[in-house]
Amino acid sequence: MSEKEKMLNGELYDANNDKALIEERIKCKVLCHKYNNLSPDKTNEREELIKKIIGKTKGKFLIEQPFMCDYGYNIEIGKNFYSNHNLIILDCAKVTFGDNVFIAPNCAFYTAYHPLDYKTRNKGLESAKPIKVGNNVWIGGNVVILEGVTIGNNVVIGAGSIVTKDIPDNSLAFGSPAKKIKEL
Repeated sequence: MSEKEKMLNGELYDANNDKALIEERIKCKVLCHKYNNLSPDKTNEREELIKKIIGKTKGKFLIEQPFMCDYGYNIEIGKNFYSNHNLIILDCAKVTFGDNVFIAPNCAFYTAYHPLDYKTRNKGLESAKPIKVGNNVWIGGNVVILEGVTIGNNVVIGAGSIVTKDIPDNSLAFGSPAKKIKEL
């Protein structure tokens, strides 16, 4: 089984030394670099380039510059998606956004996680778990969403939160770690 297959299956894989994965990340980062250096008024060029980066887009969307991701092909965005500046998606596993998702500045989605055992970690091994964001979600500024998290529909995540566990539908959640504060 290839390192990429292990990565996509959520198994331990070698992210640091596998030539194929390194080449895929470099290709994606070159495209992100081009995207981030386009003039903001080049809306058509920006949209065409981001479609080359992201695996699946649906309907209208806007991702403000700068934007960074690892592979791109593991990202899916729904209709009416908006992300403000400094979106980072480490998409070693699938990252799926529903329709009407709004993301404030400086947000990060991390599917990768590293072994607690330093001997395994020092070999460059890591794993990844998918992240899923439902429909009608607003994510406040400076939020970090960790591997394996599902955010339900009609959710608001308060600014500065670190989301380590699933957040149910119709919830306001915030904190570090983020917790459901009330039903919306």
